[in-house]
Amino acid sequence: MSSLKKLLKKKKYTQIPLSLTATNHFEIKATLNGVSGKFILDTGASNTCVGIDKIEHFKLTSKDSKIKAAGAGAIDMETQISTKNKLSIGDWKMKKIKIVLFDLVHVNEALTQHKAETVDGIIGADILLKGNAIIDYKTKKLYLNIK
Repeated sequence: MSSLKKLLKKKKYTQIPLSLTATNHFEIKATLNGVSGKFILDTGASNTCVGIDKIEHFKLTSKDSKIKAAGAGAIDMETQISTKNKLSIGDWKMKKIKIVLFDLVHVNEALTQHKAETVDGIIGADILLKGNAIIDYKTKKLYLNIK
């Protein structure tokens, strides 16, 4: 066992495997409101997001938001917000998670153009901060604190 892995285990971190996509993004499996999904891990995304077409799939309740989304060639996209969601990534769990909902067509088109699979959403910096995340790029592992 690597010294990093030992240290993080001692500090109550859980280890989650990451997959590298054809676009060099890390992909992660997560469970939102009891439903499994595929997400991109994006340290540059301020908020965790889900495609607006996945509202029913992930059992989300939403309302219009003043937040404008931008990314993958699209700007000023209308968004909705969903609060009080449950998110699980490996053994890490959090309640009362806020999710931004917007049209992920541009994101998924960019992925498929590079022969990568589409995703349900994006795990953003908000979740990474809450979990005191550590990303080990060499071993393709995400560590989240489960205190």
